[in-house]
Amino acid sequence: KELEVLSAYTSAVRVYAASDCNTLQILGPVAEEAGFSIFQGIWPNDDAHFEAEQEALKTYLPTLKKSTIKAITVGSEALYRDDMTASDLASRIQTVKDLIADIKDSEGNSYAGTPVGFVDSWNVLVDGAAHPAIAASDIVFANAFSYWQGQTKANSTFSFFDDIMQALQTIQTDKGETDITFWVGETGWPTDGSAFEASVPSVENAAHFWQDAICAMRGWGVNVIVFEAFDESWKPDTSGTSDVEKYWGVWDSDYQLKYDLTCNF
Repeated sequence: KELEVLSAYTSAVRVYAASDCNTLQILGPVAEEAGFSIFQGIWPNDDAHFEAEQEALKTYLPTLKKSTIKAITVGSEALYRDDMTASDLASRIQTVKDLIADIKDSEGNSYAGTPVGFVDSWNVLVDGAAHPAIAASDIVFANAFSYWQGQTKANSTFSFFDDIMQALQTIQTDKGETDITFWVGETGWPTDGSAFEASVPSVENAAHFWQDAICAMRGWGVNVIVFEAFDESWKPDTSGTSDVEKYWGVWDSDYQLKYDLTCNF
């Protein structure tokens, strides 16, 4: 149902793990049949989890076409959370590259050359400590949430662009080139819950951020993964510093679109 709803607007989805909840085993064939590609996440945080993720790749990548896996992301804000050092993350990125080079898809094609990289918060990318992971990556994703920086509706777009451009400039400097594969890995605006500093969750503000920030960023030629497609009503009322975690979806939990997604850029 979810892919059917999404198909009018996109043909790619991002997931955060391969082994957890049998994600790759279940989603892979369904996505491929629906004509979707996957940004496949891998959790690198501890040895046991990382080993389980690798086993899932070895078991289920051969059942799919290479084109179904758009990229593999090793870690999601692992540096931001201090789960590991950038050098350790770089090592695990290389491990995944080596692993998939020895895996063939359902048509006999090697997964070698499938982009492998990581996702982290924009400020972690900017502060310089991520250099080893950036250097090891074929693709880098920066997360940026104006909401969590307490920005007003009026300033949310400026903040978003400033964050992403700083991250991109740092990555280009670290890589020593401007021709790199770079995406916004997560961004969005919640539609309900309590305000965070000057950031107010509402459908109106989310629609504004979609048009003036997300659409505008795409207009500048930077691809964006939006967090998230659907509300998650199962999440607790309070998570972290606010109670908005249920309401980041572009659609509600009944698959009703909250606002117009047409970009006017």
